[in-house]
Amino acid sequence: MSIETLARTIAKQVPATAPALKAGYRASERMLSTLGGIWPNMIRARTEKITIAITAHCNLRCQGCLYGRDFMPGAQLPYDVVEKLLEDAAAAKVPAVRLYGGEPLLHPDVVKMVEASTRLGVGCYMTTNALILDKKIAALHAAGLRKVTIGYYGEGGAFDEYVQRPGRFERLVESLQNTRAMFGPDELDIQINFLLSRRSATIEAVEQVRAFAERFQAKIHVDVVHYSLPYFQEGPERELQFRPEDKPAVDKVIGHLLRMKDANPDLLTESHVALAAFADWALKQEEMRVPCDARKLLWVGADGSVMLCYVTFPLGNLHEKRLSEILYTPEHHEAARDAFQLNCPNCHCEAASRVEKHGPSFRKYAAEAKARRLD
Repeated sequence: MSIETLARTIAKQVPATAPALKAGYRASERMLSTLGGIWPNMIRARTEKITIAITAHCNLRCQGCLYGRDFMPGAQLPYDVVEKLLEDAAAAKVPAVRLYGGEPLLHPDVVKMVEASTRLGVGCYMTTNALILDKKIAALHAAGLRKVTIGYYGEGGAFDEYVQRPGRFERLVESLQNTRAMFGPDELDIQINFLLSRRSATIEAVEQVRAFAERFQAKIHVDVVHYSLPYFQEGPERELQFRPEDKPAVDKVIGHLLRMKDANPDLLTESHVALAAFADWALKQEEMRVPCDARKLLWVGADGSVMLCYVTFPLGNLHEKRLSEILYTPEHHEAARDAFQLNCPNCHCEAASRVEKHGPSFRKYAAEAKARRLD
């Protein structure tokens, strides 16, 4: 058992130890980041989470998403491929998988996939638009699902405009009401993923997502709009993407998020340090040079392709070889080192953890967080 796995087990069994264990883990990662900058061969792949896009099919048409349209249209992973993946992940002691899409609830075998993950001892959670969550949550919960993360794109008409389907916000609210009536926060962890984009960088939008999350006893995770994901687009006339002139609005929102974190530390999943860094991630984009910890990740596409991360470093395809033949090969470790050194498009995936694990960035944004909270 690795130190990380042991710490995770202790934190789960004794929740009061979690903050100290997490702080110790981050400190050890900052040390590794420093040493890796001097001796890159110290950086090796060590997969802690696999994101599996089990289907490219979706029942929405979000302005910022290409899944099922220009990206892998019609692609879907068969159950037997996913089951073998989970078997290999369990054998390699990978702690967690995320079922993703497209819309994963549209996959006919999604409950069986959760059952397999639970049976094999691999932690499983799901990212969903939740439109039909209430219709499937009883079976999914019985299969072992205990966490879902849900995209949030504004209230009412703003949500419907973004997803390009009328009446969908009303259906989302109904689905979450029904889901919470069946399973309370101690039985099902709900996380609301707030997309911080040019159109949502307002205090009003932040307050709306806060009220929405509190209504459904959920936490809030902040996703800064992407600029390099292959399945993301920036909306009509790039209206989702930040521009230099947006700096005052971004600074105001970040300050508000930091004060929200002070008022309710458990509401936002990110630390003060990570929140303070989001201003630069939004405005500097690929100019941000923070070592990437994608060595902890794997991404599996609905067509079976396996990559180190969401953007690049292809490693194989599950229709041609099993995950066990891809994990921890020389190519896997080389991709981990290339990601760490940013020999890639330099996205902002895992932005929060990257800042937490990089000494200079951690110190810089810790100071900025303190200054912004005093403004």
